[in-house]
Amino acid sequence: MRGSGVSAGGAARIGALLCAVFLAACASTTVTLTPAPQAPVCDAAAASLVLWAPEWRPDQKDVVAREEAAASGIAAFFAESGCFARTEVRRVRTLDVATQARESAGVGGRFDVVVTLAVRELGPVVRLLSSAALVEGGTEVVLGVTSRAQGSSAPARAFTVHWHHGGPGTVKGVASLPDDMRAALRAGLQAQRAGR
Repeated sequence: MRGSGVSAGGAARIGALLCAVFLAACASTTVTLTPAPQAPVCDAAAASLVLWAPEWRPDQKDVVAREEAAASGIAAFFAESGCFARTEVRRVRTLDVATQARESAGVGGRFDVVVTLAVRELGPVVRLLSSAALVEGGTEVVLGVTSRAQGSSAPARAFTVHWHHGGPGTVKGVASLPDDMRAALRAGLQAQRAGR
C-alpha cells in the first residue's frame, strides 16, 4: 500500500524551491554616487543633448550585445522618464573634449544642458559564496556622468554611478540589461526627485 506522504525526491525538490524563493527574496538594489551627494541631473523644464559612449575594460566580453542593451536602455529611459522636457540622444565613438565640442557646436540654442554618459560596466555578475552550492549574483551598471549648461565655459559636473541589483541565490542573464540600464539611470540621474 502506498503512503500518502511526499516522496523523498519530491520533498527535496520542494525544499530546493523554497530555498530558492527565500534567497531570491534577499535580492536588493544598491546605488552609490561618487562623490556624494549629488543634486538631480534631471530637469523636467530643460532640453538636453545626451552623448554616450562605451568605455569597456580591455577584457570585456560580449561587447556588441552589451552595447545594444545599453543603447536600448538609454533610449527607453529618456523617452519615458520625463527626465527632461526634450532629449536628443547620440551615440558617439568617444567622449573626449573635441568630440563633445563638435557635437555641441551645431545645436545652437536648442538645448539647455549637455549630459554625457560613459558606460563602463553593464552585465551580470556571479560570485561563489562559502559553499559551492550557493552563489551570489545579479547585475551591475557603472556609468561616468557629466552635466553642464550648453555653451557654458564652467567645468562640467562629473560623478560616477555604481548600480547593483542582486543577492544570494540570484542569477541573472543578459535579457534584463536594458531594464537594468533604465533603473541605473533613474537612480543615478534622480529622475523622481527632479520631477517633484
